[in-house]
Amino acid sequence: MTPTGLPDSLIATLPGSAYTDPGVFAQEQERIFETMWCCVARAADLPRPGAFRTVDVGRESVLVTRARDHGVRAYLNVCRHRGARLVTEDRGEVRRAFRCPYHAWTYGLDGTLVAAPNLTRMPDVGRTAYGLAGVAVREWLGYVWVCLAPDPPSFEDDVVGDVVARLGDLDSLERYGIEDLSVGRRIAYDVRANWKLLVENFMECYHCATIHPELTEVLPEFAHGYAAQYYVGHGAEFGAHVEGFTVDGSEGLDRLPGIAREQDRRYYAITVKPQVFLNLVPDHVIVHRMYPVAVDRTVVECDWLYLPRVVDGGADVSRSVELFDRVNRQDFAACERTQPGMSSRLYAQGGVLVPSEHHIAAFHAWVTARLDTHQGGAVSPGNPSGG
Repeated sequence: MTPTGLPDSLIATLPGSAYTDPGVFAQEQERIFETMWCCVARAADLPRPGAFRTVDVGRESVLVTRARDHGVRAYLNVCRHRGARLVTEDRGEVRRAFRCPYHAWTYGLDGTLVAAPNLTRMPDVGRTAYGLAGVAVREWLGYVWVCLAPDPPSFEDDVVGDVVARLGDLDSLERYGIEDLSVGRRIAYDVRANWKLLVENFMECYHCATIHPELTEVLPEFAHGYAAQYYVGHGAEFGAHVEGFTVDGSEGLDRLPGIAREQDRRYYAITVKPQVFLNLVPDHVIVHRMYPVAVDRTVVECDWLYLPRVVDGGADVSRSVELFDRVNRQDFAACERTQPGMSSRLYAQGGVLVPSEHHIAAFHAWVTARLDTHQGGAVSPGNPSGG
């Protein structure tokens, strides 16, 4: 038995309050999502100067746009005058500037204050000092990443480091040429569950034989509960008679030319904390971006990426999209079934992780450390035995 009173094969999870307490969720928004690098948009969604997207990162609305020099900029979506939401649309395009609909303060694509009623009578108002509040921004893998922290952590350590920790090196990811792929399909899911339940679900395959019949036909080892992310560098091998990563195992689309021979006919899953899942297969890449909206609600935007000639040529991607769309819906339904149980008195001290899930304990420890247990209110693994 362990010091917690559990059998050696079981590890305690976080307590139920970690998934239901609005106070814990507020801490997570402040200390995780507002301090780390988050992936917010596909760079190709900002094709021209003036194109923009607005996204929620932690408790903030962030405006991401393409500037006149064709670089990407990000700002807090708040007017510097009286705090009105500057842009209310989730995406769109402006010609030259963003104009606040309240008092018409107007900002250039570079964030500077360019116009306001009677601005010439206020010569002491600095155009830069009263410009939009900038947010750190980075492009990687063809996506835009932002960080709200005044002093952002190392992108290479936090983001790239998660990839290297999973695959063993960065070259294994770069061979997929993700930055040069095109979006063949995008689906947004509104999941009535805490964001951590989604991460935990993605990290293990103990449930695969139960709820993923199509996936286990393509990846037979998943039927045995094998966790794809448990070992560094492991990729789940396609079944002997499977031709492609499709809903019926039929042939896929044009193979990505850069992947190594040992990466062919394999599936790799990577969790990039705090809100990105990468899924790599020989002919496409699937990217999930999570946006926690409430303690019991998470929006997930999922892209299926293919070679540009596949998308531009109008190839039928439905069979490959359908496979992981089914997986997503099966997973999210499971998370939604789990969320109510987090409020049960039975789960007050949490549940347990079986051996094939033990690696999830590292994720729980990471969350607990980010919330800083010394400041109170933070969560720690429970003791389901009651001891």
